Amino acid sequence: MAKTILIADDSDSIRKLLEATLQSAGYDVLTSVDGEDALRHLTGQSIDLLITDLNMPGMDGIALVREVRKKESYESMPILLLTTESRAEKKEEAKVAGATGWVVKPFVQSKLLAVIQKLIR
Repeated sequence: MAKTILIADDSDSIRKLLEATLQSAGYDVLTSVDGEDALRHLTGQSIDLLITDLNMPGMDGIALVREVRKKESYESMPILLLTTESRAEKKEEAKVAGATGWVVKPFVQSKLLAVIQKLIR
């Protein structure tokens, strides 16, 4: 059975690139345009990984991580931030909020897939 990955990114082009990359690797993909939209998918269904941008309108990635960690069904789900942000203090804030990992855009598809494979065996 294919693993399911939820993407939260306000950039249409990034969402489409991620979706194509992940689907070609055999993953089922759900997409959302921001943090609030992503939360609508977290209703108890099986989701194996969340990939979220940091900077989004409304609910940003770190706020989304905090909200996800409040949900019992998803408290141990891996969460990967995929962002242009590389400041150490932002990485630490995300880690404290409950993020599992951090990948800086632009990403190399093979490296991203390797990280994902380690997170959701």
